[in-house]
Amino acid sequence: MLPCSFFGKGNLNFDYPKTVAIVGTRNASQYGKMLVDELIEKFAEHQIQVISGLAYGIDIHAHKQCVHYGVSTIGVLGHGLDRIYPAIHKSTAQQMQAKGGVLTEFLPGTKPDRENFPTRNRIVAGMCDATIVVESGEKGGSLITAYLANDYNRDVFAFPGDVNKTYSKGCNKLIRLQKAHLISSSDDLFYLMNWKKESGKTVQIPLFLELNDEEQNIVDLLRENNEQSIDELAYHLQQPVSKVSTTLLNLEFQGCVKSLPGKRYLLAV
Repeated sequence: MLPCSFFGKGNLNFDYPKTVAIVGTRNASQYGKMLVDELIEKFAEHQIQVISGLAYGIDIHAHKQCVHYGVSTIGVLGHGLDRIYPAIHKSTAQQMQAKGGVLTEFLPGTKPDRENFPTRNRIVAGMCDATIVVESGEKGGSLITAYLANDYNRDVFAFPGDVNKTYSKGCNKLIRLQKAHLISSSDDLFYLMNWKKESGKTVQIPLFLELNDEEQNIVDLLRENNEQSIDELAYHLQQPVSKVSTTLLNLEFQGCVKSLPGKRYLLAV
């Protein structure tokens, strides 16, 4: 169920062209932190926003690296906006507000009760184009987020780990069950999501190509918004998804659009 309202603090921008959730165990190892470091350093070269839960371990390390590299980041809270939990992360939460901030669906005064955190995970999963699980046990919040992201038709990625390590078992399970793509670096993510560095070049539609009104409307929307899901296109066009899907297929055959994971589309370069 979608929340009726949100409460936020900071310079929150919900129009980033690329948004990624980074989640994982509260017991992050040096291996897990190293993987996060590589991701965020490369994200700084792209226009990517990072969403996480401001929890111990992988979450807070991702937020701190975002602050360090100047990457926009939002922490989704499991309590009211009048506090930060854990309190030790208050300083990082304040630093995040310069480029990002904190967000919650809970009213001020709501305590960080245990049952609130699985609830907030659906917000993390729903806000993002992709969810990356860095390290995880066989159970826990990061796996809940990954399964929710699958339900929302978002792409999920996981780093494989040592089969004998407790906090590799969750990632290995996601990969084994085909609930997540295996990645070993940011390059794998960019390749699988078909994300390239913004070049500032204008996309050119092939010359002498005649488009009908429906095809032209989709091309105009993609030119304006860079990248759209099929559901977003259907909403803007006020047409059934099945009809938009047929038009998109025709545009693909003509070399005008390119399909991405998660039923997303952009103009072909």
